[in-house]
Amino acid sequence: MTDLHLDFDRAFEMVREESADIINRAPGLIRGYTSYLTEAQGKMMRAAATLACSMNGDEEVPKDAVIFASAVETLHLATLIHDDIMDDADVRRGLETLQKKSGKRTAVICGDYLLAAAMRQLSKATEDDRYKKFDFSKYVERVALGELRQNINNKNYRLDVFRYLAIIDGKTAALFEGAYHAGALAGAESEERIKLFRKLGRYTGIIFQLTDDCIDYEVSENKAGKPVQADFENGVITMPFIHALNSNPALVAEAENGNLSKERVFEEVQKHGGVSFTHKMAESYYNKCCNIIETLGLTGKRREVLLGLVQRAYRGLN
Repeated sequence: MTDLHLDFDRAFEMVREESADIINRAPGLIRGYTSYLTEAQGKMMRAAATLACSMNGDEEVPKDAVIFASAVETLHLATLIHDDIMDDADVRRGLETLQKKSGKRTAVICGDYLLAAAMRQLSKATEDDRYKKFDFSKYVERVALGELRQNINNKNYRLDVFRYLAIIDGKTAALFEGAYHAGALAGAESEERIKLFRKLGRYTGIIFQLTDDCIDYEVSENKAGKPVQADFENGVITMPFIHALNSNPALVAEAENGNLSKERVFEEVQKHGGVSFTHKMAESYYNKCCNIIETLGLTGKRREVLLGLVQRAYRGLN
C-alpha cells in the first residue's frame, strides 16, 4: 500500500471524517445551523460508489477518490436540504429537518453554502491536469433541472412514464452518475469503460428512485425515517400513481377536480398494481446494471461493493 493509495475501508472512513470536517469547517454562523448534520450521514452510497469505481487491480483506492467522494457526499447533503424545503418535510433519516428546525430561509442559505463547499472540495482534485475534462457542474445542472421539472409537473395528472423517467434521470440519477464518473476517472479507466461506469451509476440512481417511490405506499413512517404517503399531498406525481392514472383514465378528471383523497389514491394504486409495475421497471434496470458489471469484468471488492449498491437500491435498503 503506497502513500497515494488506501484500502477501501480506510478510504470510506476518511470520506466520512472529511465530510463531517467540511461541515465543521464552516463559519460559525453557518455551523450553528448545520453542525447537527454530521449525525445525519446515511449509508453514503454515492461515496462508496466513487471509491469502488476508482479501485485498481490490487483493490487500492487513490487518495483523489476520497476528495471526490467527500465532495459528492456534501453535495448530496445540500440537495437533501433543498428537497426538504420543497417537500415541507419535518423529518429526514429520523431527525428533524433543517427547514423545520430553523426555517426555510435559513435552510436555503445553508444548502447553498454546502453546495459551494462541495464545489470547493472538488477543486482540490480538479486542479490536477488529469481531471481537466471532468466537469462536475453539468451533473449539478442536471439535478437542478430535474428538480425544476418535478416542480413544474406538480399536480400534472397527465404526466407520462417517459417524462417522469426524464425527471428522475436528473433529480436522482445524475448525482449517482457523477459519483461513478468521478471514481472511474480517479482510477484512470479508459474512455470506453468510463462510459459504462457512468451508465451503471445512472441506472442505479433510477432504481433507487423507483424503489423509493414504492416505499411511499409500502412502509410506515418510522421504518422509512421520513414522511410516507406524502407525495400526493405535496402534488408530486410518482410512478405507482402514474400507472394507476394510465390504468383508469377517469381518475385524471377526478384528480384535476380535487376529488381524490390520499386514501383513495392509495386504494387505486393498490387496485391497479402501481407498486408492482414500478418494481418491475426497477427490475429491468437492475438487470441492465448486472449486465454492465459483467461486461466490465468486475471482481473482488470492487464487484462486491458495486453489485451490493445495485441490490441495496433495488431492495430499498437506503
